[in-house]
Amino acid sequence: MVSILSFVLIIAVCVVIHEYGHYRTAIAMGIQVHEFAFGMGPVIFSKKGKRNIWSVRLFPIGGFVRLAGMEEEESQEVSCPGMGFNEKSPWARLSVLIAGPASNVFLAFLLTALLLGGQGVLNMETPTVGSIMAGYPSDLAGIRPGDVIISVNGESVSDWSSMAQAIRNSPLDDPLALIILREGREINMNVEITDDPVTGFPLLGIQPGRIRYSPLKAINQSMSYTFHMSTAMIKGIGEWIFGKTEVDVSGPIGIASMAGDAAKQGLWPFISFLAIISLNLGIINLFPFPALDGGRIIFILGEIVTGKRLSQAIEGYIHFAGFVLLIGLILFITWQDVMKLL
Repeated sequence: MVSILSFVLIIAVCVVIHEYGHYRTAIAMGIQVHEFAFGMGPVIFSKKGKRNIWSVRLFPIGGFVRLAGMEEEESQEVSCPGMGFNEKSPWARLSVLIAGPASNVFLAFLLTALLLGGQGVLNMETPTVGSIMAGYPSDLAGIRPGDVIISVNGESVSDWSSMAQAIRNSPLDDPLALIILREGREINMNVEITDDPVTGFPLLGIQPGRIRYSPLKAINQSMSYTFHMSTAMIKGIGEWIFGKTEVDVSGPIGIASMAGDAAKQGLWPFISFLAIISLNLGIINLFPFPALDGGRIIFILGEIVTGKRLSQAIEGYIHFAGFVLLIGLILFITWQDVMKLL
């Protein structure tokens, strides 16, 4: 139940933010909006607003904003001349399409800034102990949070990674010889260590601390993180499409399971997962595939470059074919998720 509720909440936030980006930009561009819908399938709730209908549909796996004149069969639904989507300039239509994915990326940026300022990031730059695992060798030996491990078995260490590697390379049969810096003085310790039941490596039982940024620093770092995460996602998806690498792609079932796990870990892990999903949704929607925002953007860019516009009917058929392929891909990935559970 936790997984289902977490999944619905994450999809709801990401989809509503995405579609609201389309919605607000369409209104700003003077485009008539017929409906703002969350979910797909039969309508279970609807309300007539000043500008449009607001609706909730049966299956919470998507959503849409229905714009006047965007599809060929809706060309007669434009109540005022000049307010149809396809009556607007290429740049106006381009702005509407980009606004959805951009809203998801912006949400990921805001959530990442919140994480950096609230939870902070693991301090891997120094071998400073942030917390002790109760009952583990570190706890039994008297190591405290704030201690700085400067030497492991006679080997000097300067950051968390070098310290962890030195511990990993230590023999299990011998005590771990540590030099710890505590309140300005060095302390020598010999710690009897145990092995990690999962990896088999020596386990001391310590965790790094966290660095929490000021609001301005968090915003600055979030811009950098969001950019690097976006480029990594684009590269990863591109390599997957061209078969250069294998990626463990998850469908609705897999995402629901991960959402549930994140929710059980607490608020910050859940916010982190929400940021990742929102960024993924924004980046994927910008890919130049029919039916996605990126596919529609390609047609508009072609119109801008050539000065000619493809027949609305032909473009509609192409997007429909892309939509069918996307549904097939989602069903295939979902089937793979089901097989993993069996």
